[in-house]
Amino acid sequence: MNVAQMKTVLAEILRNTDLTPCVVGHRGVGKTAGIVQVCREMGRDYVALRLGQMEVGDLVGIPYREGMVMHWSRPSWWPGDDAAPTVIHCDELNRAQQEDTLQAIFQFVEPPAEGQVRRLHTHALHPKHTVVVSINPPDGSYQVATLDRALLDRMVMIYVETDYHCWARYAMQQQFDSGVQQFLAAYPNLLARPGAPLDMQMEPTERAWEMVSTLRRACRFPVELEMEVYAGIVGQEAAVSFLRWVREQAERPVTARQVLDGWPVVADRVRAQRDDLQAVTFNDVINTLAVDSALTPEQERHLVAYIAALPRDLRFGLVKSLVKIPAVAALLCKDEYDAVVLDAIEAISREAS
Repeated sequence: MNVAQMKTVLAEILRNTDLTPCVVGHRGVGKTAGIVQVCREMGRDYVALRLGQMEVGDLVGIPYREGMVMHWSRPSWWPGDDAAPTVIHCDELNRAQQEDTLQAIFQFVEPPAEGQVRRLHTHALHPKHTVVVSINPPDGSYQVATLDRALLDRMVMIYVETDYHCWARYAMQQQFDSGVQQFLAAYPNLLARPGAPLDMQMEPTERAWEMVSTLRRACRFPVELEMEVYAGIVGQEAAVSFLRWVREQAERPVTARQVLDGWPVVADRVRAQRDDLQAVTFNDVINTLAVDSALTPEQERHLVAYIAALPRDLRFGLVKSLVKIPAVAALLCKDEYDAVVLDAIEAISREAS
């Protein structure tokens, strides 16, 4: 994507999630300038950390003692809880010269777990502050360290490349020298020497798919950028397959929550679903109840109605899975539901014997 598109994606992530975007691009393409512009447009303060010039003490602070307890002073760059919302830019992450510096910042760029805050050693970052990373690609053209898979897996990689039309709009807004603008209009190929293709070899993992889920729930990206964003998390092959699957599903599978909370509305859709969509609903119901088995009386009736609507083999499989959840097993054994679940329970008994 070009710098303008990168700014759109970056603002959406910083505004709506706690994830850590990592802007990857060749020198001079506008990574830092774009990040600064996003901060200005969002009304956030900006702090730059040049990690290639920093040591561990610059990140975690200097130790001091109070009585028998060791503490670490807060670094001068660290925004306090009372500071304005701030974007901390970890620039040149892969230029950190010392291994322990890279290990120290590892914790800071990791998105906080649910209910937690981002931390660096003993320091806790207020949730209103966010973090963004930028790097040059490790393609042999730069004196940079290779980042390990565990660190890459914790960031959303955003690839930004040179684009003449994007640069031309920026040059006009900034009133660049007219001779420069006209020359590059005639010779756009001389705007920048194309570098090696950007590819950090991202791969799908459980954490990566959770990040994709977070972005899909919280952010709205232009359709033409979705694939690039998700490819920066799970890799291009998985991203292409995922978006193709999404677009091929003209009729999305009914979710467990739709079944439990609004069965009369989705009953006809469930009965008409193809087998692959039926399997998605089936598994979603099991997984949802395994996590939260507390049901209202109305949700109980909706669940039993859903079971009754399934073909006999699926009904047997669903009841077999649900009776392993104690709270759900107790409600399925109620006399009022015998007509629906009795044959499935009898089949389970025969199988067990």
